Amino acid sequence: MRVVITGGAGFLGSHLSRYFLSKGHKVTAIDNLITGSVENIKDLFGNENFAFQKYDVTNYIHVPGKVDAILHFASPASPVDYLKFPIPTLKVGALGTHKALGFAKEKKAVFMIASTSEVYGDPLINPQNEKYWGNVNPVGPRGVYDEAKRFAEAMTMAYHRYHKMPVRIIRIFNTYGPNMRINDGRAVPNFMTQALKNKPITVYGDGSQTRSLCYVSDLVRGIYKLLYSGLNEPVNIGNPHEITLLELAQTVKKITKSSSKIIFKPLPQDDPKVRRPDITLAKTKLKWTPEVSLEEGLKKTVEYFRKAVSKN
Repeated sequence: MRVVITGGAGFLGSHLSRYFLSKGHKVTAIDNLITGSVENIKDLFGNENFAFQKYDVTNYIHVPGKVDAILHFASPASPVDYLKFPIPTLKVGALGTHKALGFAKEKKAVFMIASTSEVYGDPLINPQNEKYWGNVNPVGPRGVYDEAKRFAEAMTMAYHRYHKMPVRIIRIFNTYGPNMRINDGRAVPNFMTQALKNKPITVYGDGSQTRSLCYVSDLVRGIYKLLYSGLNEPVNIGNPHEITLLELAQTVKKITKSSSKIIFKPLPQDDPKVRRPDITLAKTKLKWTPEVSLEEGLKKTVEYFRKAVSKN
């Protein structure tokens, strides 16, 4: 296959590029580098099956030749990023998705949208299944990301219903691993960077809010299975093992052997209190379950962060 990955120099896009290449496919990665980095993919530049375009996908997308699938993963994805870039976040979710869908239609390619567990907002049910419509504040600070993704899902289904296009909607739950930025703003990069520098580890609220963390190799494997599945409806991909943020901070402190103190700061507006995927659909339809334990995944991620922190 030949696949086009938007956001291809980002955290997930870089891992996807590498995975598809390892399976013998050709990859064109597109990224405007607003939050992505060439560092994540520079080792791929010598691969004849890999190409990179620095480009903003909210403009017309043009890649000559046959394309079999487009994976639309371009978007700021952490609160730090989408609060810094609120309008680009909305534009890539709306205009970028529209351009990517039009491109997939032109190429008669399968289209996959990277959606998110944030479409569930601050959920009133736990775990969250794909039939849950969510509890989202559309005018709150997080609404720029949440509603961009909800709109992207709606547009993707409109193209599926009206143009009979094959589409895939993956709702990604918290994922971590190498190639995350140390100033990403999400829990794992924050905790690891602070712990490795022996600075206070910042926990928001009382730390009782939960997250379910999936190691990136498990997620990428799930994405690959979903692409080939024939499923057009949304599918949760994530690890249902739930942990409080305080427990996560303590685990990171232990793994890094850090002398950091854990401190508490006020909870940001609309921060989800719980987050855990119901992965029944992925288990039954994709035969997918996560395989990497939290401790194992964190140890792998720490090695990457040690090197990244030492460079800064």
